[in-house]
Amino acid sequence: MTRIRRTVLVLGMSLCLAVQATNAQQRPNILFIMADDLGYGDLGCYGSELPTPHLDALARQGIKLTQIYAAASTCTPSRFGLLTGKHPLRSKDNLLNPLAYGDPADADRGIRPGEKTIAAYLTEAGYYTALIGKWHLGHGQKAFLPTRHGFQTFWGYTGGAIDFFTSRYGAEPDLHVGEEIVEKPGYVTDLTSDEAVHFLTSRPKNQPFFLCLHYNAPHFGKPWDDTRKAAVNILQGKPEYIIRFREIKDSTRREYAAMMKSLDEGVGRVLNALKTAGLEEETLVIFTSDNGGSLNHGGRNRPLRGQKTTLFEGGIRVPCLIRWKGRLPEGKQNDTPLSMLDWFPTWLRLAGVASDAAAPDGMDVWPVLADGKKMPVRPLFWSEVAAPRDGGRPTNAIRVGRWKWIQTPDGKQLLFDLGRDESEQLDVADRHPGMRAELMKRFIVWRETALNTPASEK
Repeated sequence: MTRIRRTVLVLGMSLCLAVQATNAQQRPNILFIMADDLGYGDLGCYGSELPTPHLDALARQGIKLTQIYAAASTCTPSRFGLLTGKHPLRSKDNLLNPLAYGDPADADRGIRPGEKTIAAYLTEAGYYTALIGKWHLGHGQKAFLPTRHGFQTFWGYTGGAIDFFTSRYGAEPDLHVGEEIVEKPGYVTDLTSDEAVHFLTSRPKNQPFFLCLHYNAPHFGKPWDDTRKAAVNILQGKPEYIIRFREIKDSTRREYAAMMKSLDEGVGRVLNALKTAGLEEETLVIFTSDNGGSLNHGGRNRPLRGQKTTLFEGGIRVPCLIRWKGRLPEGKQNDTPLSMLDWFPTWLRLAGVASDAAAPDGMDVWPVLADGKKMPVRPLFWSEVAAPRDGGRPTNAIRVGRWKWIQTPDGKQLLFDLGRDESEQLDVADRHPGMRAELMKRFIVWRETALNTPASEK
């Protein structure tokens, strides 16, 4: 081999390695922070009276989304959609309502083998993956745990709620380290934040990370009541924080405010750890909620109608803040209708994973976020069924552009013009029967297609 050819070969190999190194450096760490039952109007940056200074700062440093939707109006189906990129209607175990920790029938339901998560794809792509906090995609068998579904590490709880002071679901311990149940004293929101800070300081330094930080706050707790001999649903703020909100007359809202303070402070600690580690410019940070707030447990979804468990805007439209310093604009608001199902293909793109590696129901929305490009008008679908203990009635919805059709559990068909009526106060179905019929038809065709997806493809 001549000296010239050797020189060209070396230069070519060096260029190839440089390109590979550049691509590796461009792949971000992903820190996905999700609150539980957080109302659309419960952050200061969305108009709340509650103080959330750390989350408000995150909004100033990045993008505030005003029209992003959860995959469902309750915990389990929403989380299934997020992690698989597929609508929960496609789930093998029909995960269209929350799994109940105390229901024997739900001990054999959850996310199944073959329902590949984003964590599994990112692990294969060289990411270090972890889930800290709430899981709620199966609790009766180890086969349902996050460690069996792509996450390399797990610290958290499997039920829909937890006693914030004992880390138990009622009388049952439900705090896991990996696949083992442990006992640990402390307030759960604080413990969850502690574990996230520990992850950021102890993670492998030679690979990007994907961290799902899923708080249980401000969802109600699930302590054991000795008098009733049963678990109960109550909000559980720290007493020293409840006192600080004595000016709030409603006791439920006061407790909720205390839980929000712990959540906001915890997120602040995690983001500070990210900054201290010098990772801000290498990390995509997303903060959101799994569904809308519960009005019965202190949440506020103003100006939206409805709440958790409903397909009105207050049940499925969620607050969402996004930051990647140096890569995303700061202090901006984006009003594009988006879906939590969009995170799956967007994360695959950022991680350099071929988009045909999965068949998600969302879209890669990075150009919309980073470059402000227009999103084509597309339908967004929801289909849920209440648990048998709650009547088992279905509720369905579709949004296309400004129009939204809802079929309520009692069979009513409503049509709203969200462009003029964001709070869904005026049903215009009688004024626009053609639009109602068109949206209903599109929904039926989509639902039949989703239900007929072969099991191997679900």
